[in-house]
Amino acid sequence: MREIVLDTETTGLDPYDGHRIVEIGAVELFNHVPTGNVYHQYINPVRKMPEQAFAVHGLSDEFLSDKPKFVDIATEFLDFIGSEKLVIHNASFDMKFINYELSTIKREEISHDRAVDTLTIARKKFPGSPASLDSLCRRFKIDNTARVMHGALLDSQILAEVYLELIGGKQPDFILSAS
Repeated sequence: MREIVLDTETTGLDPYDGHRIVEIGAVELFNHVPTGNVYHQYINPVRKMPEQAFAVHGLSDEFLSDKPKFVDIATEFLDFIGSEKLVIHNASFDMKFINYELSTIKREEISHDRAVDTLTIARKKFPGSPASLDSLCRRFKIDNTARVMHGALLDSQILAEVYLELIGGKQPDFILSAS
């Protein structure tokens, strides 16, 4: 069974307010084991980076200025994720952005049914407890010291470890965040 653990970074909180995706990171799992196959892309949002977003991920206008636009990476991204389940922390946020970007280039949106939301799983499993990615790393003793700022690929790697803990425990040799 192939699954894609996915994260995005954006210019803000809502694509309908003009915000865009600036980074996509994804990690492939097969039968809950990492294959080493990853997808990572920075994206030019064709807009200014708000200070609040820059403070979260550190991606500047200058850094993103020569990166491809979403339209230029859409096919490669869709080929990577295929038709598999997408494991996402706070899936509604990332799915809203991905589907907005797809709609702007007249591509078919991705069904929300494909998303496995680790935030929802964590809230059901640990009601009343903090369910942020950092909180779950602390709970499961997952090393996230490399996570100084948010980054889509690193967050996907960390989320893969969290996801495996949430569904019943990680594999003995499963280490992604050390790369």
